[in-house]
Amino acid sequence: MASFLFIATVVLAVSSVVNSCAPSDRAALLAFKDALKEPYLGIFNSWTGDSCNSWYGVSCDPTTNRVIDINLRGESEDPIFEKAGRSGYMTGSISPEICKLGRLTNLIIADWKGISGEIPSCITSLPSLRILDLIGNRLTGEIPADIGKLQKLTVLNLADNGISGEIPPSIVNLAALMHLDLSNNQLSGDLPVDFGKLGMLSRALLSRNQLTGSIPASISQLYRLADLDLSANRLSGLIPDSLGKMPVLSTLNLDSNSLSGQIPSSLLSNPGMGILNLSRNGFEGNIPDVFGAKSYFMVLDLSFNNLKGPIPGSLSSAKYIGHLDLSHNHLCGSIPVGTPFDHLEASSFSNNDCLCGNPLKVC
Repeated sequence: MASFLFIATVVLAVSSVVNSCAPSDRAALLAFKDALKEPYLGIFNSWTGDSCNSWYGVSCDPTTNRVIDINLRGESEDPIFEKAGRSGYMTGSISPEICKLGRLTNLIIADWKGISGEIPSCITSLPSLRILDLIGNRLTGEIPADIGKLQKLTVLNLADNGISGEIPPSIVNLAALMHLDLSNNQLSGDLPVDFGKLGMLSRALLSRNQLTGSIPASISQLYRLADLDLSANRLSGLIPDSLGKMPVLSTLNLDSNSLSGQIPSSLLSNPGMGILNLSRNGFEGNIPDVFGAKSYFMVLDLSFNNLKGPIPGSLSSAKYIGHLDLSHNHLCGSIPVGTPFDHLEASSFSNNDCLCGNPLKVC
């Protein structure tokens, strides 16, 4: 009996050691927690004991017991949120002690609304980091200058914060990056001219900032890019014609900028383009007459520009037009007849010089 108790004690002791965190990781997590205040849900109540793997939002490597994942979302379907009947709210800042978690692969501290301060610059010293998601807080300061050191990073999401300064030139060195979301911040300056070096990128969302300069032609080198949103900035100049020749680009939002010149015909003739919003710019000239049977637009918005001439007759041959807005231009002539126009209202054509025909007045 005594030997059995001795063996059981040894097993429990070994198990405790096996499941416990590395002391340095545990200390870093507790310092991270101490810099934050979460008053409503009590998500940090589980952050006790030696086994970090049982702490809310923390995952460890089962072999090394090193912390590899921090996943804390303020908007979640987790029972702790459903029971409280509310989304999360947290204040404080992100402690630089987080950078001592040398095996960290995912760092998600998202949608807490009240976390402020800067992104610790040492975050770029985490060589295994694949996901950095800090959306929906009140972070300020600049994107760390050497963000490009994170060679394994696939997701960089800093949207809906107050981050300022320019986009660091080193960002184009993120060779594995697939999803980039910097929207709704206070970023300024030009887009990196060699943005096209981000060869794995499939989504680039940079709307609602204060970006200036022109659209880099190198973007057209991103053969995986499906979604590009540069709306609500201060971009100027022409749209590179090569953007319309990108093989998988299906959503392009450039509205609410100061872009000018003529609309490249390649954008309108690309059969893969499903959402195209060029509204509220300074585009001029005629709308290219390049539509065809493969044209399929869920959204085509060219409103609030200086476009003139007739509505292209080829638009009536389009396979589908979901939402069309040509209002607030200088268009003139008869509105084409055809299936794509049957469901459209007068507001799609209002405030032009002399358009006529259904659904406006008879010519």
